Amino acid sequence: MSSAYNANPSQLLSAVDETAIGLQVRTYIIDNFLLGAGDHLQDGTQLMETGILDSTGVMELVAFLESAFDVVIAEEEIIPENLNSLDNISAFIVRKSR
Repeated sequence: MSSAYNANPSQLLSAVDETAIGLQVRTYIIDNFLLGAGDHLQDGTQLMETGILDSTGVMELVAFLESAFDVVIAEEEIIPENLNSLDNISAFIVRKSR
């Protein structure tokens, strides 16, 4: 039996939310920073270390996240643990949305 059958409804909703958020953020990053060439972008790709995002890009990403997901991101939340990969961003937005 799949572990999805054993998950409670809020866990399933979070997983769906993270997937939907990740797809939306992936599209934004590919369109705005990779100019459509995002075949190599993985969910765990380190966006800052690989040069996909620089400090200006991070601020643009934050503005996008705030607008797209109706959240407010405080200055102290603009850290790699929250914004350095699609996985981190998705989990961060799910936490912010609760």
